[in-house]
Amino acid sequence: MTKEQPTSELPCVVGAAQVERLPFHQPALTAARATAQGASLLTAVLGLLVLSGWLLDIDGLKSGLPGLNVTMKPNTAVALVALGLSLFLVVRRPATRRTIAVARAAALLALLIASLTVVEYLTGADLGIDQLLFHDDTARVATGSPGRMAPNTAGALALASVASWCASTPRLPAWTSQIPGLAILSLGMVRFYGSAYAVPELERFGGYTAMALNTALALVLLGTAAFLARPEEGAAGLLMNAGTTGALGRRLFATALVAPLVLGWLVLAGEDAGLYGQRLGMALLVCGHAVVFTAIIFAALTVGRRIEIAHARAQWQVRQSELLQAFMDHTPAVVFIKDLDGRYLAVNARFEESRRLARSRVLGHRDQDVMPAELARQVRAADLAVLAQGTAVQREERLVLPDGPREFLTTLFPLKDRSGLAYALCGVAHDITERVAAQREVQRAGRRFHALLESAPDATLIADGDGTIVMANAQTKRLFGREPGELTGTRIVDLVPRPRRRRHSALLRAYLRLRDPSPTIMDGDLYGLRCDGSEFPVEVSVSSLRAAQETLVFLTVRDITERRQAEAERAERYEQHRRTAYTLQHSLMGEPPCLPHLPSAHRYLASMQDPGVGGDWFDIIALGQDRTGVVIGDVMGRGLEAAAVMGQLRAASHALARTGISPGRLMAGLDAFVGDLADQLVTCAYLVVDQAAGEVSLCSAGHPPVIALPPDGPARRLRTPVSVPLGVNDSSGDAVPFQETTHRLPPGSALVLYTDGLVERPGTDIDAQIDALTHTVEVCLKGAADDPEILDKAAGRLVETLIPDPAAHDDDVTLLLLALPRPHRNTVGPAHVAAPDRSR
Repeated sequence: MTKEQPTSELPCVVGAAQVERLPFHQPALTAARATAQGASLLTAVLGLLVLSGWLLDIDGLKSGLPGLNVTMKPNTAVALVALGLSLFLVVRRPATRRTIAVARAAALLALLIASLTVVEYLTGADLGIDQLLFHDDTARVATGSPGRMAPNTAGALALASVASWCASTPRLPAWTSQIPGLAILSLGMVRFYGSAYAVPELERFGGYTAMALNTALALVLLGTAAFLARPEEGAAGLLMNAGTTGALGRRLFATALVAPLVLGWLVLAGEDAGLYGQRLGMALLVCGHAVVFTAIIFAALTVGRRIEIAHARAQWQVRQSELLQAFMDHTPAVVFIKDLDGRYLAVNARFEESRRLARSRVLGHRDQDVMPAELARQVRAADLAVLAQGTAVQREERLVLPDGPREFLTTLFPLKDRSGLAYALCGVAHDITERVAAQREVQRAGRRFHALLESAPDATLIADGDGTIVMANAQTKRLFGREPGELTGTRIVDLVPRPRRRRHSALLRAYLRLRDPSPTIMDGDLYGLRCDGSEFPVEVSVSSLRAAQETLVFLTVRDITERRQAEAERAERYEQHRRTAYTLQHSLMGEPPCLPHLPSAHRYLASMQDPGVGGDWFDIIALGQDRTGVVIGDVMGRGLEAAAVMGQLRAASHALARTGISPGRLMAGLDAFVGDLADQLVTCAYLVVDQAAGEVSLCSAGHPPVIALPPDGPARRLRTPVSVPLGVNDSSGDAVPFQETTHRLPPGSALVLYTDGLVERPGTDIDAQIDALTHTVEVCLKGAADDPEILDKAAGRLVETLIPDPAAHDDDVTLLLLALPRPHRNTVGPAHVAAPDRSR
């Protein structure tokens, strides 16, 4: 009696596409991405250096090297910074929608600058963008319109903008960013060729502005970053593949870039000796060599790639045949493959044992040659039915073998080629004689819980009191990678990673020892084990059913990997934001200069209740002639907005102090600056220390008092009129003036400046805190204020004394200690005698 049951199709031909996708050289891919990121960052840094050169009027930074006449224009530097940032964000992984949006916005900014410059060249009009940022006096250099970038530079920047945009769009082919990248690289190399070979025609187009050398370097970096932005695709993918063509291509590409340059230089050296023709012809010849070599490289890579694919496909097919035969021989089932005419193409060792025939006597023969005529007729009829149906069929059948009748579970399925046509028939027959009777019993028991188990959305296991699984639903295959039938008879702890099994077993035993255990959910450090050995966190719902002689444990297991990942990602994002904010705060505050005539020590403590960004800042400005300006301030509020305002105020105060104006005038200037900002309030104090005169001039805008420690007296507050904070005065009405005070301060004295975060805490008197700070300053610094080591230790002790629990502190803190060194000779002059304070 035969029972047939259609099943899903089991294809035999495995992906030739897997052969065509050779693995990429992973170290090369990593190096390519790192190179692209580094090149883009270097481009942005180069642009920032040039902008700083224009800002500080340093010719060496504008041109890249001292003595060069051609400088990078400000608009070029801005575009390079934007493009460097854009390509860095495109290459950076993982890429988010926000980073891609920022990258595209930066690319559009560069494209706008380049396009407007091209329009100026094409129309002859002056759109007013060339000297928008800085005035450019290029009359002595004769480089065309002042501040206008070279036309080839503008074209290269436009190409770089397009390349960055295309690289950020995955649906576009890789060549849309790689070809512009090569073009940009070529434009930069052409400028280097012109410089190396002393060919002015390659440095500029006619009478237009010439390209600066640092601009050429930036274009080479941009071209490299654009070409390697997607290293696993397109032309870059040819270079990065793990085959011999990839290695060959990488070497040839490097040769194409280096060899023509070296050979051309050698040829020109011969021309300088009067042995060859003109420079321009040779320079253009070298450039042509580079282009031809590059084209040859990619053509060779394409051909070599095809060869590798064909070779790999042949090797793969041979290997698959060997693996298939080994798999068949180690399979306990009877396995055979026949052609459409019924001839055996392959059989396994189990087939030989069942038929008691050697493989050589089976292969190439039909059924009637290896089995009785009636059985051969039945088998052939079943084969033809499967071929006619075109799908796999599984059936239980009773066959008469030399050892007697046996029960088999046979699966027949056609093997099809890529076009869907059957070219062979495969059969797998399992001997199930010993388990047929037991299987009927198992089926009757399984039907009791089958409907319940299969309706559960999560993997459900039923175990006995010893922890042995007696039943599992189909969801366990998705969760553990093992068929439910495979789990039956195994222990629950077998689904747990081996190092964790003792704990999991103890938890289960403790639950079963309860007198009346109620359903419970456990998700604390519980893990499951897949069939491939991978671990994953789980949530387990446990309940039990106790009968007279049997205890059943019901476990519902749910994979909570995504939940744990989400929790970890949230924690990681918060930590990243905190570190980024902390770095931003320190970069905005900067490091004070180390002045030998004015030792200093400082501490900054970020708030633990916020991302770490605040508005505290300080600065030390050398004014010359033994005069030093010291400023400290605090922008009300916290966060990125306060940090941004702080950065602007620090730059403004530094610039104003460098002009040498008095503290009162500087404070008035900062007040006007803050008044232009919306809803900002800032406390600030500015001191000018004149060590030659032994004086300190001080002006305060609502800031906590400065503490002074003279060498021969107690620590005290420097009394000065405290004006309103910056931003309070209304520009349309009468403003409260900022008054300054001058104090005598002998050598050997110390000054302590701080923000309110050091002395202001809920539930305490701020004056009492300032008194405590004053006392601590006297204890720490009395008699040794001008010792830098003692000064630094004192800064740490002051913070520890005033803020005993930094983890609970909710405000950022800035502390600055200054010492006025004693003169080397032991003389006492008028400057050491205290005098009454003078206010104005």
